[in-house]
Amino acid sequence: MSENMILMDIMRASPVIPVIAIDDIAHAVPLARALVAGGIRVLEITLRTAHGLAAIRAVASQVPDAIVGVGTLTRPDEFVAARDAGAVFGVSPGLTQGLVDAARKSGLPLLPGTMTPSEVMAARDAGFRQLKLFPAVPAGGIGMLNALAGPLGDVMFCPTGGISQETAPKFLACANVACVGGSWLTPKDALKAGDWGRITSLAKAASGLRG
Repeated sequence: MSENMILMDIMRASPVIPVIAIDDIAHAVPLARALVAGGIRVLEITLRTAHGLAAIRAVASQVPDAIVGVGTLTRPDEFVAARDAGAVFGVSPGLTQGLVDAARKSGLPLLPGTMTPSEVMAARDAGFRQLKLFPAVPAGGIGMLNALAGPLGDVMFCPTGGISQETAPKFLACANVACVGGSWLTPKDALKAGDWGRITSLAKAASGLRG
């Protein structure tokens, strides 16, 4: 199966991919279990904190129903480490030749970030057909996605950045959107309180957004 097909299957598995930053490693597994219990299986655990790789390793080994991805890939040397920790796909805020090469060498399917038509075209030229529009709202949001659908209709997006439970359905209604990314499923106060029931409720609401 090609990397593009793998990514499409992953993007179709959940209407929302939560963007997760783990500040306390003890939260990783119960958070993942709470999200999966609510119907959200695809999880983007970012490298924005020092616990990113450890969280990926813990969730990949202890939450078998989760589809674990690594987010905030910004350096080529992060790909192999994330893959070896158990990540099955990667997400980056942008795309450089170094990241393209690292993705190919590691075999980790990559969802690269793009913001402009030129960046989308460059990513497509590099072989990517599934992209992240980031930051989605500052980049033009739904208007930008609809504008891109005409000349670049063979590309599918996961818009991320500034999207909420309320605005997600409008993004998901775009013909070139397979899923959206968001951090509203993992509010920091709920994590600090260990309120996993609240996380599951948010996940259940998000899992029904695609209808």
